[in-house]
Order: sequence, then structure tokens, then C-alpha cells
Amino acid sequence: MTLEELNNQILKCEKCSLSKTRTNVVPGEGSSKADIMFIGEGPGQKEDEQGVPFIGAAGKLLDKLLALINLKREDIYIANVIKCRPPGNRDPLPEEVEACRPWLDQQIEIIKPKLIVLLGRYSMDRFLPNQKISIDHGKPKRRNMQVYYPIYHPAAALYRNGLLEDLEKDFKRIPRVLEMIKKDKIVINKEEKVEQAELGI
Repeated sequence: MTLEELNNQILKCEKCSLSKTRTNVVPGEGSSKADIMFIGEGPGQKEDEQGVPFIGAAGKLLDKLLALINLKREDIYIANVIKCRPPGNRDPLPEEVEACRPWLDQQIEIIKPKLIVLLGRYSMDRFLPNQKISIDHGKPKRRNMQVYYPIYHPAAALYRNGLLEDLEKDFKRIPRVLEMIKKDKIVINKEEKVEQAELGI
């Protein structure tokens, strides 16, 4: 199955109650051959209206951060843990996250990204449960041969000025993390944390 075929299936999804309140499904956007996949929480109002991920204020900040490392949206793939906007932008419910789990898993399987950047605590909890974004942001971790890189969500940096500096620093490390993955020089300690010394960051 191609990514386009999968996303066409996602557009018709009625697995949870969000299908009754959404305007548009937001499967994701970008290259099916991307080395880097960014995963956020879920669509906001503008994303729901247009069916495109990260197009509001947080999306504009994401574009600026991508430019810091000479990347554009077409170079990466952007998706969310859930594909439909929760009413009033409330937090996703566990059953909604579970309903969307197979869709996101299949997207990852098709794209096969070398690095998955987890944007914010909900995305981090989906792949790295029992971790804290305030402690573990900017620390690459490997689970089942996939390297994850948790960082703050751009929306959080918009509302908490102190986070923007951390977010920019973490973003600037992404090319180095990817380089080390490609060279297969990432090593893991007993907690499966990528050794920072090996990354040179």
C-alpha cells in the first residue's frame, strides 16, 4: 500500500466519535521517503478547517525552526497522534488515541523514517510512556530499533517564552542526530537512552 492510498483510507475513518464533530480529517503531509518524521498531538481549528497539519501559529513557528536546519516541509513528513480535531481543542481521550494508533503505525511503516521527532508530551507519551518532556526533551532514545527525539511542541513555546530557547537548541541538534543514525554510531545504555557523548551534542 502506498502512503497516498493509506491516507485516502484515513480520510474516511469513523472509528471514534471525533468523526461526528470534525470538519476535515488531517492525515499528514510531506514526503513518503522522508528521513525525518515529525509527530504532534492533533489538529487545531485551522487544521480542521483545511485538512492540513500545522498551519496555524504553531505551524508558522515550525516552518521557521525547519529553516534553521535548512529543511522545508516537502523534505519531511508531518503527522499527528490523532487525525481529527477534538471539540474545543480539548486533550485527546485515550480511546481516541487508540482508535488512531493503527493509522499512525501504518504511516510509519510505509515511510520508514530514520528519525521520529516527537512534538510535545502527548506525542512523547504515545511512543515513550512514563517519560517527562521537561526532563527528556533533546535526548534521543531508541525503542525497537527506531530512534525517537522528543522536543517541546511549538505551541508550548508560543505561550511560554522560556521554552523557545530550548526548542531552538533541540532543533539545531536534529541534523547531528540524523547523521549519527546514518553512520550507525548511536549507542544505547541500559535505559535505552542514546549516549549524548556519541552524538557530540
